[in-house]
Amino acid sequence: MRKILRITNPNDYADYVNSPALHPLVCALHYEELGLFRRSLNRYSVYGLFIQHQFPKNIAYGMKEYETHGPSIIAVAPGQIGGVEDNGELISRRGWVVLWSPELFGGTTVESTMEEYPFFSYFYNDSLEMTPEEWERISLLISQMRSEMQHSEDGPALRGVLQGYIRLILEYCNRIYLRQRLLGDKNSSDMLKRFHQLLLEYYTANRQLSLGVPTVQYCARELAYSSRYLGDMVHRATGDTAIGYIHSFVVEKGKNLLMQGHNVGETAHLLGFEYTHHFNRIFKKITGFTPSEFLAK
Repeated sequence: MRKILRITNPNDYADYVNSPALHPLVCALHYEELGLFRRSLNRYSVYGLFIQHQFPKNIAYGMKEYETHGPSIIAVAPGQIGGVEDNGELISRRGWVVLWSPELFGGTTVESTMEEYPFFSYFYNDSLEMTPEEWERISLLISQMRSEMQHSEDGPALRGVLQGYIRLILEYCNRIYLRQRLLGDKNSSDMLKRFHQLLLEYYTANRQLSLGVPTVQYCARELAYSSRYLGDMVHRATGDTAIGYIHSFVVEKGKNLLMQGHNVGETAHLLGFEYTHHFNRIFKKITGFTPSEFLAK
């Protein structure tokens, strides 16, 4: 039977490696201060970032294994399993661990957008490989955050500070993720071609009649991206948002339908709009005039 460490709160891991608990909802520990400890295969009920100079070979995460090169970050989320099973050997590591309870961001905008950070997904196959400068900046942020926990009492003010630090660290992680994805894709124009082709196929198959106007979430899922990543890539390629690109595409189709003799209501229906006034509003936002004004030209 596999040995699995259950991390139901952030300090379960701190206890395992004999590090002091500094806050009930956040654990931030520095591996260099721990000395020797034993490996663990972990089942997480918390979010976490493992930030190390060099991860062990073939570290497991879900159904896959990582092979990292140099300073890297591996992100974990509730419901996931990762690590290396304890075999009795004592080890040491260089780097940091930040773990936090979902409760920390309960009721905030971050709580509802955590899934928009794709590097937490089981389906993301790479660690986040840092430059020396990124290592220094992230290490400094964690060190400052830990100092706050060491010298401040728990309460709304401290929790707000911790939220701010973790959000900033996550934005650094997302920057690394976007850089790696940009290098991994041939280029952003290839992604845009796939996005455009998806919209063409959507309307060719008349999916709008049952599903409505395509959404960013639908397109991102079909392209195997997160909504956030798709939006970032579209903005890099066009300067527009993903939903703006969709609406521009739909309005161009609407112009063709109007010129073919369909009235405004019919055009709105054929494009997948439930209400004609939604079509009118988007059409005017994109073109500067209403569909009726377009027909009158």
